[in-house]
Amino acid sequence: MSAQTNNMEAVDQEPGFSVPDPLSLPSLKGKVSDEEWRLRCELAATYRLTALYGWDDLIFTHISVRCPDEGGKERFLINPYGVLFDEMTATCLVKVDVDGNVVAETPYFSNPAGFTIHSALHMARDDAHAVLHLHTPHGVAVSAQQGGLRRYTQFAMNVHDDVAYHEYEGVATDHDERERIVKDMGSHGLLILRNHGTLTVGPNCAIAFLRMYFLEQACRAQIMAQSDTKEPREQPPEMGAKVLQQTAPAFIPGLGDNLAWPGLMRKLKRQNPGFDV
Repeated sequence: MSAQTNNMEAVDQEPGFSVPDPLSLPSLKGKVSDEEWRLRCELAATYRLTALYGWDDLIFTHISVRCPDEGGKERFLINPYGVLFDEMTATCLVKVDVDGNVVAETPYFSNPAGFTIHSALHMARDDAHAVLHLHTPHGVAVSAQQGGLRRYTQFAMNVHDDVAYHEYEGVATDHDERERIVKDMGSHGLLILRNHGTLTVGPNCAIAFLRMYFLEQACRAQIMAQSDTKEPREQPPEMGAKVLQQTAPAFIPGLGDNLAWPGLMRKLKRQNPGFDV
């Protein structure tokens, strides 16, 4: 199947189609630029880490990365529709344009609607090289609460004041929603999509993943704390601001990512190798 402008229509016209095993593909290493290959490996690893931590949602949700500039045209890497997160490889990732249309030869198809949220942030923010969006039970549960994320734990205070909110508008298929997502997120590094899920951005996959780690830990701890019959003890805004300032270096490129990411790569290579093919 060649590059397409509407891959979902192509699937509708091909009854009995099947999604290829990612490991059956000839490697793209040496066929794309060194920088694109590095990004492909990093993104595939992020998908597998997401599965390893139990944050995946079958084939749904997306993580995307901005590709090197191609003659003034913005290109992005995203998951092929139908490939599980824990089997993602650098080669099977799909290259798309700002509307989610496939722009490079691939045996896979993509879901352009799934790229709506990602494209909004990639296009609006130079620092949003990586966008990570999840539908975890704890994240969705907190997104449905009136008060959103609370300052119950240090996990939460690591990110609380950097979290923005976007109201639910249904499944994100309307490109008009992109402007509202960008406006609501502003310059924040994390976004809670009401009644939907969580999202983080970063200058690279490592920082986007690290932000999501703290947000997911905070959401999980919040739901656990609320299982008690008494209202959990919440810290005041002043303490939240203090903790955010204390932990801010963790999200500066070259600091927190260089501490946590190499270990995560070693862990992944022990427990689920093969992402870098």
